[in-house]
Amino acid sequence: MEQQQPTDENISSSSNRNGFSLDAALNIMLKEACSKGSNFVFSPFSFHSMLCLIAAGAKGSVLEQLLQVLGYRSLEEVSSSMASRTLLPMLSTVNNERDDVIPSGPIISFVNSAWVDRRFKLKPSFEELAKQVYRATVKQVDFVCKAREVEDEINLWVAKETKGLIRSLLPQGSLEDDTALVLANALYFKGQWDRKFDPARTQVRSFHLLNSPETVAVPFMTTKPNQKHLYKSFDGYKVLKIPYQNPEPENEDNSMQFSMHFFLPDEPDSLPTLVQKIRTNPGMLNNYSDQLKLENLPQLWIPRFKFSFEVEAKEALEELGMGFKAGELTEMVDCGAAGDKLSLSKMFHKAFVEVNEEGTEAAASTAPRFIRKCGRRNPPSFVADHAFMFTIVEEKSGIVLFLGAVINPLTVSAEG
Repeated sequence: MEQQQPTDENISSSSNRNGFSLDAALNIMLKEACSKGSNFVFSPFSFHSMLCLIAAGAKGSVLEQLLQVLGYRSLEEVSSSMASRTLLPMLSTVNNERDDVIPSGPIISFVNSAWVDRRFKLKPSFEELAKQVYRATVKQVDFVCKAREVEDEINLWVAKETKGLIRSLLPQGSLEDDTALVLANALYFKGQWDRKFDPARTQVRSFHLLNSPETVAVPFMTTKPNQKHLYKSFDGYKVLKIPYQNPEPENEDNSMQFSMHFFLPDEPDSLPTLVQKIRTNPGMLNNYSDQLKLENLPQLWIPRFKFSFEVEAKEALEELGMGFKAGELTEMVDCGAAGDKLSLSKMFHKAFVEVNEEGTEAAASTAPRFIRKCGRRNPPSFVADHAFMFTIVEEKSGIVLFLGAVINPLTVSAEG
């Protein structure tokens, strides 16, 4: 039977507009996960939102480039999309402070902040947009005399908003006395499976390491034999979709549906090939969902995993052709008569994910730092015993909250 392949046709606008952030994530995945053998997790949604906020403070060629890669025609369209399609619906989702209770769906928190040096002021238009559209907290700080203290304060803010999963977004010494502005956001997600895995069925099995003859013994979760799952075998890989318990909306317009999607290459060492295929055909991450069908899977095994990943993402942006010229980010801060120019020096991104029998807990945070300058069908199965990809998706919008790769499930990180 000929296997179907997702295409680029009919990509939804929201998925298309997350395309650049997805490409950046996949580019980093190729370098860090596929080449270096590191587990990987990244939030395209968090990253996309931060790039949109940066666009609101840009002008000239930087603004034009950001609008092009983000898929918008104007800043007004950016603001309208962020307010109506992403931020506000997510901020209105159930957000219970008790981590041990999820009454009717995932706990979600998404927040933004701007930390501006006391020598400067945010431009009124940028401050209003940051507060009204991005719901950002704005704080005046002293980077000249108290850079270390502000660094600690920002890290504490991120830790609080991610329920302690990410405690050190900014590396020690990353802020200096020439820092003018730090933008930060934090995304937290905790969801329970719609049908939980039974811990009594969990078994230790072998997991094949990428590009290595070695295996490691890992606890694998499984379900009852012949339980039906949303599944599809494509050319060279399989996709499995496992839904979370979803919130009960006050009305149908505000309803959201969250799922975790697993992408398993057919061959143990072919994850890099799959990632490259997705980069050249982005529709693969947008158009396969309608092709998934409920199937009996006699063999379904997924390893438990828990890890974090951090990256300085400015280099990844530059590799994709996204440059930031000094003097073209000055719509954020009023630098005064001295004519100081604002430039992007660093962009830190950190994410954490844990998957077990109960469900998934994940968090991500992004913080740019700105400085002054002057074939034959086999029986259906899904045995994730080698390197694979995953996404956490809001189904109605197509927004990818998290994207990652599991290279070695035994590489554990409890702290983001």
